[in-house]
Amino acid sequence: MKRQGLILTLIALQLAGCATDEYGRSRPATKAEKGAVIGAVGGAVLGAAINHKNRGKGALIGAVGGGLAGAAIGSYMDNQARDLARVLAPEVGAGNIQIDKRADHSIKVTMTAATAFDSGSWAIKPGFYGTLDKIAKSVNTYGKTQITILGHTDDQGADQVNRELSFKRAEAVEAYLANRSVAPERLMATGRGEKEPIADNRSESGRARNRRVEIYLNPVRSEG
Repeated sequence: MKRQGLILTLIALQLAGCATDEYGRSRPATKAEKGAVIGAVGGAVLGAAINHKNRGKGALIGAVGGGLAGAAIGSYMDNQARDLARVLAPEVGAGNIQIDKRADHSIKVTMTAATAFDSGSWAIKPGFYGTLDKIAKSVNTYGKTQITILGHTDDQGADQVNRELSFKRAEAVEAYLANRSVAPERLMATGRGEKEPIADNRSESGRARNRRVEIYLNPVRSEG
């Protein structure tokens, strides 16, 4: 426990030295922000300690400095959806991604055929880099969201192979976002294999649409 506390303190001190503006650009952190970052990292340890049944959720709430509740959830996610739609308007207009605001206040960002993975590959296509950069900036600005990444495949190949491939696609996106300073506590990746197609697998255009990731931005809700 002492070692864990030391490591988290060092991480907090490193992170407290910088911050981002509304668009994710680096800027010097204020004293208040530095204190908040250190407190949030410490809160992750506290949250995990007090939530033995659901250690991951407790750590997440602590890491983001507390969850959202009530009407604040809808307002917070509406603002994030509007900002995402604004900064990603060129990508949406070009048909590279789709953005959907859902009834449960989550936001869904889906790759299209233009940015889909090559068959049998989990390497992110360069055409999706810019989109992921903008998503990373948004979620770093709106820190009280959890990012769930679902990987999908077409129906070519064995079912078990496709399940593993879909996980690797999701993990590739997870790693990309983590490399853009998105806190690991906020990221979760999983795979659906070929089980949830959005297009007909009998055509190459349909298979390309099915080789995708979906990124869900969900509000971190306070407990109780």
